Order: sequence, then C-alpha cells, then structure tokens
Amino acid sequence: MSRPGTSDILNLLRTGRIELEGLLPWSSNYSFLVRVYGPLAGQPEQAMIAVYKPRQGERPLWDFPQGTLCQREVAAFLISAALGWDLIPPTVLRQGPQGIGSVQQFIAHDPECHYFTFEGNKTFRRALQKIALVDIICNNADRKGGHVLLQEAENASQADRLWAIDHGICFHSEYKLRTVIWEFAGTAIPADLLADLAALQSKMRSQLYPELQELLSKTELLGLENRLDRIIQRQTFIKPGPGRHYPWPPV
Repeated sequence: MSRPGTSDILNLLRTGRIELEGLLPWSSNYSFLVRVYGPLAGQPEQAMIAVYKPRQGERPLWDFPQGTLCQREVAAFLISAALGWDLIPPTVLRQGPQGIGSVQQFIAHDPECHYFTFEGNKTFRRALQKIALVDIICNNADRKGGHVLLQEAENASQADRLWAIDHGICFHSEYKLRTVIWEFAGTAIPADLLADLAALQSKMRSQLYPELQELLSKTELLGLENRLDRIIQRQTFIKPGPGRHYPWPPV
C-alpha cells in the first residue's frame, strides 16, 4: 500500500474511532497517546497513532485565554499546510474521549535527537529555515529544541526529514517569540521562501480566514497578518529582541 496523503490522514483523524493508550510523560498539559481507527486511503480499517490534547486538560496560563491551546495547534498546522511546507503533522480539532481537543498524527522519532543534535547540519538547513519562519509568523512562545523531531527514512528511496510539534502557545497578539532557532538571525530569506510567504498572504484573505477565525480571535488574526506583512517587507530573518527570547527549559 502506498503512503497515505495528508487529506487521507486528516479524514481518518477527523472521523476515526479514538482509543486511549495512556498519558504522555513530561507534558505541560494533559496529552494522551491514542490510536485512531478507520478506513485510510481506500483501505479497510487501519490504526494510526496520534497525540490527543483535550481542552479540559490545559493548564491555565496568565497570558493566553483558557481552553484555546488546542485551537492554536490546529491553526499552526493550517499555516504550515497553506505554505506547502508540511512541517507540522496533520492536526484536527474534534471530540474525543475527554472532550474536544486537538488530535495530531504521531511522528515516530528518537527523543535523543533534537534541534541541538543537528544544529548547523547543512542537510536540514532549508527545513530549519522554514520552521524559523513559521515560528516568526505564528509568534511561537515555546520553540524548544525537543519540539523539532527527526524522522528517519524508512528505506533507501526516502530521506530523513524534520517535523515541528507543540504549537499550543502561538498566535498571541503581543510579541512573544521564544525559540532556540536563532542561527539564521539577520540573514536574507531565500527568494523562493519569500514567494511562499507572499502566496500565503493571498491565501489568508481568500481561503484561510474562515477557518482561522473559528480558532483565533480578531486581534490575534490581525497580529498574524501584521507579522506576515512585516517579514515579507523586511526580507530577513529577525534578530532576538529585548528581554527573554529563549524558552525554558531549552529542550
């Protein structure tokens, strides 16, 4: 069977039967490893491992509205998908065993491999540039090194690739970018990535807005549009601002 496409995975995540496997350790909020059962890419019932983050398990934060972190996970996926970069695993918002929450395809990875183990590796330079740009646009307040996953190739015809996860505290209307990925600060954004950002700007107005306004406030949407406009006009990766610009812990 060929590898299922993103639309097939999203359909399974939206409509499949969820069974809890257990709580994931070390998570700031309640996060469950689950199996999602249902037809996949024309095949009879399949099982997909996913991460389920219910709204009712979110820890209160002073600077983010209660019960919105799961929505931000989905909004970040929509931005990544609209850019055509597919950095964030397919993610949906749906009802689950513990109520409404985000459900995201689980990426098998070695937790000992993270940003700090492949920082500066030319193989992943482009992917890391894209992750850095998504974080700027989404105003990611928590890009830890462990939130960048390395998925190893399954066979010789494939290549190792990176994924970005954990986007629950993104999209604040005030500047809150905290990330470990500053290796591109002050450098020029490649022309093709700028073109992708410009295309996203058009899609924001014509396609994305109806979906995003179900997930983010009007003020947050305005902040998103302003950040996108500024990075396109600047044409360079931003430099760290004053105050705290790294997350803690860094991994």
